Amino acid sequence: MGVGSENAASTTKLYIRHGVYKEDANIALKAPLNVEGMLPKKVGHTTAERAIWGRRLEFVLASVGYAVGLGNVWRFPYLCYRSGGGAFLIPYFLMLFLCGIPLLFMEFAIGQYTRLGPVHALAKICPLFKGVGIATVVISFVLCTYYNVLMSWALYYFFNSFRANFPWQSCNNTWNAVGNCSIGFPGNTTHLHSASQQYFDHRLLEITNGIEEAGGLRWELFGILILAWVIVYFCIFKGVKSTGKVVYFTATFPYFMLLVLLINNVQLPGAKNGMLYFLKPKWSKLLDVQVWVNAAAQVFNSIGIGFGTMISMASYNKFNNNILRDTLIVSLANSATSILAGFVIFSAIGYMAHVHNLPVDNIATDGPGLVFVVYPEVFSTMPLPQLWAPLFFFMLLCLGLDSQFAMVEVAVTSIMDGCGPKVLRVLKRQEIIVLAVCVIGFLLGIPHITKGGMYVFQLMDHYTAVVSLTFLAFFEVLAVCWIFGLRRMTIMIKRMLGKAPNIYFRSCWMFFSPVLVLGILISSIVQYTPARYGKSYTYPVWAEVVGWGISLVSIIWIPLGALQEICRNKGTLMQVSIRSVNQTKHAY
Repeated sequence: MGVGSENAASTTKLYIRHGVYKEDANIALKAPLNVEGMLPKKVGHTTAERAIWGRRLEFVLASVGYAVGLGNVWRFPYLCYRSGGGAFLIPYFLMLFLCGIPLLFMEFAIGQYTRLGPVHALAKICPLFKGVGIATVVISFVLCTYYNVLMSWALYYFFNSFRANFPWQSCNNTWNAVGNCSIGFPGNTTHLHSASQQYFDHRLLEITNGIEEAGGLRWELFGILILAWVIVYFCIFKGVKSTGKVVYFTATFPYFMLLVLLINNVQLPGAKNGMLYFLKPKWSKLLDVQVWVNAAAQVFNSIGIGFGTMISMASYNKFNNNILRDTLIVSLANSATSILAGFVIFSAIGYMAHVHNLPVDNIATDGPGLVFVVYPEVFSTMPLPQLWAPLFFFMLLCLGLDSQFAMVEVAVTSIMDGCGPKVLRVLKRQEIIVLAVCVIGFLLGIPHITKGGMYVFQLMDHYTAVVSLTFLAFFEVLAVCWIFGLRRMTIMIKRMLGKAPNIYFRSCWMFFSPVLVLGILISSIVQYTPARYGKSYTYPVWAEVVGWGISLVSIIWIPLGALQEICRNKGTLMQVSIRSVNQTKHAY
């Protein structure tokens, strides 16, 4: 009896130290679990030494900045229009509430409770699937190596948008193929390419005929890529202390620009037709299973579930921060931004269709072509083009940098959690660790800025952001929702927030979210298509093999982690799985 009282007293002190009220601590003590086992002990640095966000707003802005990226501008609007217009919003919001919001809340809870990055947090949650944490860090780092290439493209256009005459608005340049260059969009004339398309292909990229032809470095892009990484470094070199200050601008400026662009665009002729085309419902599309899969995948990828980034950022929160409120703010802001961007993009496309007397279908596109080909062409015909073009490309830079900050921070956090003291004995300062991560990211990004780099970029994006992420997300949800279990998740959240999650979250974690993620995985396997570039280029077999190798760089850690756990603990797979669950239970 005396020992029990002593343990209870020490545990109560632990709760109060983390900012939980004493009465909540006493309620939690009734549960037969020990919270000290789940809170981080001295892994890379102690809980007391771990940095925290200066203000709650910094965490919210950083999370919104990460979630709201270039995909909101160039993927969602086209996907919405292609998948049924206004009708697509029904499956989109359904998937948001059944999958996106619950899983974001789940990742915030894991990070904030353990105060660890994804590698060590997921190892504590489910030892059998500890490889999932390593895989999330690998996929985030691989993604950041080529994501910053997009920032170098945005900087290139930004610098060139200050000229009196934009270099992409005429066919009288050395890079133009005069015989098939069109000022404006050529419509269905397949042998013609717009001046902006030729600028992107032959001036920015100097693109070769295929991935087989590397073609040498694009030295201008090489220099700009260095500049992009320097910007990233100086924004995150002090950890959350510096990032938290930068996001006040980088996370809010894109909203200002989107609103200003929308106000300007709606006054242009043809803008109304473009916006109606964006939202005009095609109800028959709701009978297409792929539309529902697209909606789930868009929600999942946009919010960033499975990259480990949200776990990492939440790990710098105070123990009792209201992550439920933050979850709703981040997820709803992300969706609202996607719809706002849709109006901005399609109002401009409607205007271009009016100027060139073409159907909207002939202009609407997705991916980099939308922001680096279509929109530059739009600025060429707008009033005050030298005002709008620099602001637009600066907005793209802000959108991308927020996402880049977060992905690099995942790698830094994992290094500090795992072997911080050992690394600091060699490198002395955390700023040097951040510099080393940035330098490695820069070196791995160099293949993307060769003349054949666009083919490398497309291959990496397909096998990292599509194939790898789908597998990774499934195993993360499996490990947390079904193996770690609803009961432990409920207790964990109750200890932080003072109340258990409601039936909506419990139902989603237990059934809806895992089933939806499994559905996305099965659909991705059944409807798998090899990577392509444009409408005609198909990759050679060896490139496809390289692509699958890129996927395995992250995925392979899941079976390796499970195999190591099985070898360390004797018995069958089922026995080890049960032991893994019991180990998690006793680790509380």
